[in-house]
Amino acid sequence: MAYVITDICVACGTCLPVCPVEAISEGEIYHIDPDTCIECGSCAEVCPSGAIEPGA
Repeated sequence: MAYVITDICVACGTCLPVCPVEAISEGEIYHIDPDTCIECGSCAEVCPSGAIEPGA
């Protein structure tokens, strides 16, 4: 299951450069495209607010 960004995202941008497939898009809170995400977890590892978690 693809990773998801929860509503505690502070849109800091830390996750953008670590995604190897560019599945993350900017916005008020960021969004991960579930069709592009390869479930590597790189984004979750660097998120300072803990807003990224595996999808359900």
